[in-house]
Amino acid sequence: MKGIRRAVNRMRGLKLNVKFTLLITGILLVPISVFSIYIFHNMENNSISEKENSVRYFLNQSYERILKNVDSINISTQFFLSDQKLKDYLVAQKREVAYTAQELMEFTNADVVALERMVNNNPYLYQIRVYADNPKMQEIMPILYRMERMERLEWAQDENAAGWKFDYTDQLFESFRMYQNQKIMALVTPIEDYLWGEIGMLEVAMRMDTMFPMLYEEEEGEWNFFIDGSGKAYHKEDVEEKVEKYLVNMLDGMDMDEQGQMIREQQLHGEFCVIGSLYVKELDGYLLCIRSMKSEMSRIAGIRARFLLLIGVFLIILIFIINYIVHRMLKQFYMILHSIRQVQKGDMNVVIEDCGKDEMGELGSQINIMLARLKRLMEDNLNRELLVKNSEIRALQNQINAHFIYNVLESIKMMAEIDEKYEISDAITALGKLLRYSMKWTSGNVTVEQEIDYIHNYLALINLRFDYEIYLSLNIPENIMIQEIPKMSLQPIVENSIYHGIEQMAKDTNIYIKGFQEDEDCIIEITDAGKGMSEEEVRRLYQKISGEIDSAGGSGNGIGLKNVQDRIRISFGPEYGLEFSSKPGMYTKVRVRVPMNKVSNNMLREGNYENSVDRGR
Repeated sequence: MKGIRRAVNRMRGLKLNVKFTLLITGILLVPISVFSIYIFHNMENNSISEKENSVRYFLNQSYERILKNVDSINISTQFFLSDQKLKDYLVAQKREVAYTAQELMEFTNADVVALERMVNNNPYLYQIRVYADNPKMQEIMPILYRMERMERLEWAQDENAAGWKFDYTDQLFESFRMYQNQKIMALVTPIEDYLWGEIGMLEVAMRMDTMFPMLYEEEEGEWNFFIDGSGKAYHKEDVEEKVEKYLVNMLDGMDMDEQGQMIREQQLHGEFCVIGSLYVKELDGYLLCIRSMKSEMSRIAGIRARFLLLIGVFLIILIFIINYIVHRMLKQFYMILHSIRQVQKGDMNVVIEDCGKDEMGELGSQINIMLARLKRLMEDNLNRELLVKNSEIRALQNQINAHFIYNVLESIKMMAEIDEKYEISDAITALGKLLRYSMKWTSGNVTVEQEIDYIHNYLALINLRFDYEIYLSLNIPENIMIQEIPKMSLQPIVENSIYHGIEQMAKDTNIYIKGFQEDEDCIIEITDAGKGMSEEEVRRLYQKISGEIDSAGGSGNGIGLKNVQDRIRISFGPEYGLEFSSKPGMYTKVRVRVPMNKVSNNMLREGNYENSVDRGR
């Protein structure tokens, strides 16, 4: 009691600003402590929940990929089992009835070739083999083999050779030693006849990394396994010893849900992990993945330590600041508070007037500056998001059936080369590269060299349309070649030069591209020897790309150049973009100005680049 009275008496004797400081500090400590405990507890729970969702998603995605491969194997198996000619041949081998040379040739050309074609058309399969019970049978590779060949395989030593076989090597031939490190799996099925019983064995094989790609895609702190019905685990060879020992009793006491899935948290040799398992009924086994939470927990612990340190520093500073300025800040406090409330309601046009020259006045001035910057940043972000979204939509539209288009072009190219139509083949190659570059979406920049390669392919296709030739001449140093620019920022300028400057002249000509550094800027000049423009046309073009004149619709509307201008300025700032100069009947020159990136600047300072070269063609 005496101690409390002494503390009360001391508090009464303190100055008002000290009491106010201690009161605020004490009030802040309680919610900060509760808030920090709540926040970091939620952070840990959210990290665990996110990891569990990630594991669940990984298992489901892996199961879908496995199911697709299993269906491919099952379909191939049924296709072979339903082939009556193959069964008739196997029955004849069982009965040791010899085929004539004509019959054997007809069977090979009509049936075996068709089976081989089916195997080759399935890129997921490793091989399909049929083993006949006749040691004197003539083998028809790569489909038909004698049963003695099968006995060289590891799984053939099992009492029950039929079923799913995992993680064995192809030892059918001595020449296959190069594949000894290549693990495969297979579905082995007996081929039976109603009268003659088992007449052969069918092996439909697939590589282990094709059936179980997740076993070979691990990252640090991740371990993936497949456990078959006998409890044998399959995994990468470099699995940590502590994880491998844990697999011995992994499946004991598993509490699966209705979908055959289990997600749980567990300490693994002192390391907190999220463990997930999914039953794969088609293979009578389990997918198992273990995800370490070590990095997440370390990250949260680091954040907690920094937070506590920051709070401690903050409280110490707060004590001195409150004690010093409490009586000075009250004068203008309510005026600033009122302005902040208006901002919270959405009024970004608020201006704090009569700020004064003290700390509160400075705060008011800084709030005014902050509001102006926020307003400007909101407008910039809105414009950028609109441009990015439009670009993403166009990129997604271009990506529809991209692989189909590439495959079709590749087929046409092969047909042209077979017919010795090499010009057509080269044109298709250029078109394929052009489409691949256009359809591959990237949210960042590309190098000048990548854009130049695209222009080469574009001109190769354009020259097919005309009776005359358009040549591309380059004078670009290596440090400019690695300069980063927005994707598709040079090709629209070249296209504009062709359709509005060169096409009407209809004669052989050049497009000249030159790159150089000007102070801290990278300049790329694109010059065509076309019809040129008058000063009035150049002025109107400037107005179109700046938005002063509507550029929508019609030929020569400048919308492509405006798009390039907008993307450059959004990426680098309003001081960068396009510049034009032209002389009627002689030329048009477009200058692209962007900032030099750090890589190019470093190379320039060190002199670590080659002189400019002429890359024209």
